[in-house]
Amino acid sequence: MKKIFLFFATAAIFNAYGQQRPKLVVGIVVDQMKMEYLYRFSDDFSANGFLRLMNNGYVFHNTHYNYMPTITGPGHASIYTGTTPAVHGVVGNTFFDKSQGKYRYCTDDASVSILGTGDLDEGKMSPLNLESTTVTDELRLATNFRGKVIGISVKDRGAILPAGHFANWAFWMSDSGNFISSTFYGKQLPNWVTEFNNKKHYENYLNKDWTLLKPESVYNKSLADDNPYEGLLYTSKKPVFPYNLKEMYAKKGAKVIKTTPFGNDILADFAKEAIASEDLGMDNETDFLAVSFSSTDKIGHLTGPRSREIQDTYLRLDETIADFLTYLDKKVGKGNYLLFLTADHAAAENVNYLRDNKYAVGAIDDKNLSTQLHEFSKTTFGSDLVLNYSNSNVFFDKKQIQQKGLSLDKVKLTFKEYLMSLPQIKRVYTEEEIIAAGNSDIYLNFVIKGYDPKLNGELVILDKPGYIENEGTGTSHGTPYNYDTHVPLLFYGWNIKKGESFDKKSITQIAPTVAQKIKIDYPNSTEAILLTEILAN
Repeated sequence: MKKIFLFFATAAIFNAYGQQRPKLVVGIVVDQMKMEYLYRFSDDFSANGFLRLMNNGYVFHNTHYNYMPTITGPGHASIYTGTTPAVHGVVGNTFFDKSQGKYRYCTDDASVSILGTGDLDEGKMSPLNLESTTVTDELRLATNFRGKVIGISVKDRGAILPAGHFANWAFWMSDSGNFISSTFYGKQLPNWVTEFNNKKHYENYLNKDWTLLKPESVYNKSLADDNPYEGLLYTSKKPVFPYNLKEMYAKKGAKVIKTTPFGNDILADFAKEAIASEDLGMDNETDFLAVSFSSTDKIGHLTGPRSREIQDTYLRLDETIADFLTYLDKKVGKGNYLLFLTADHAAAENVNYLRDNKYAVGAIDDKNLSTQLHEFSKTTFGSDLVLNYSNSNVFFDKKQIQQKGLSLDKVKLTFKEYLMSLPQIKRVYTEEEIIAAGNSDIYLNFVIKGYDPKLNGELVILDKPGYIENEGTGTSHGTPYNYDTHVPLLFYGWNIKKGESFDKKSITQIAPTVAQKIKIDYPNSTEAILLTEILAN
């Protein structure tokens, strides 16, 4: 009897602590997705897409980014490293490198070259600038590089940064409409990618109109189709349905697909092909597929969060995700995959729409502010001491300041006083204030977590809530305000019980939680604060 008890006790311990990992982890990032979309459009979602994840998985309703700038490159890097730009080094999509005196793109790598068909510069990409490991890196290490990791996206940074340093492959879409990669990952594209490209899937979508998916009455969650807050899609004369994609394709080429919801469909088809051709989830070693749907961001920037275009895009993405989940069920097996879905940032309301409804905010002309700074310097100091203004950072020409015998501290404070006099600016922080930051200023905490002294400027500007840098149509993002930080976070599948939490969570908790869930090392720079709600058996 004791032997039988011992056998079952040992089995129970093994099941609890020696639990096999899932066959496949799928990380889905939806570019520029507000949590509010899941609420606003829920009545018109199918039962098998977003609602399947929400009704049968675990929903974190109050998940936020905890730094600025809230933009794509830093967002993807932060999700997968479990830390912030101040640590992982991706402080922007494109950012001014003061040590080299020039701009850098977050995944630039001049030492590699393109694999596939596209502009040569589209392929000079790798995770070289990412300074931390990712949860995908740790999976590769934990499986002695037997577990496969593949990252895919329409955007290069959406594929490369999640896949990490040790990925088998990262693939992204060139303006040619083909999926490409770089020599960082191999010597030539896998045959299945070439075969997929040769079928020119984008032609199936671009040879027809983009029309509303559902009856017009469904779109009462959005503004009128023809409104002054939307920009124009390529050759369209008005921001209204239907959009003649065939005409746009003829004039602009295959890149048109990226700014339609069908870019998401092609990406999902490519994801399914990756699973089948690379045998992801088919053996006892856990694999990881990182998928980033980026067409949502391109459409959102152009048309804004209250447009019929963005609503239609999410209704279509819902069906795309439903189809993808069905594929995973059949190919990998229900209960054999762990999936999470989140976003790299959210988005602001259109400033003109807010102002027309009596909220006194406005659009900020980034180039105009840069000109103002240069002119102020010439007027005040007799010389242009501004080396660069970008990403809300002011960089000073320290060499010139020294040659003129000026005090850098005085220059900073003089510019700070000037900037604080501008109506749209809420705060201006010097690098000393940022580095010595305490906990008394909530917004300074966001700034410090996004600030690398080697890569950022001597001043960082924070605009007032509601102000965004755009031309008055569509939307943008990048601030520490809730409209940019509040994103969805859903877990579903392997060992995930149904539930929900309204406690505030940070995006940097995802990577260490996934690592703990599948029992591998945490990414090397994370604070390792976990989402314990989904870890309990």
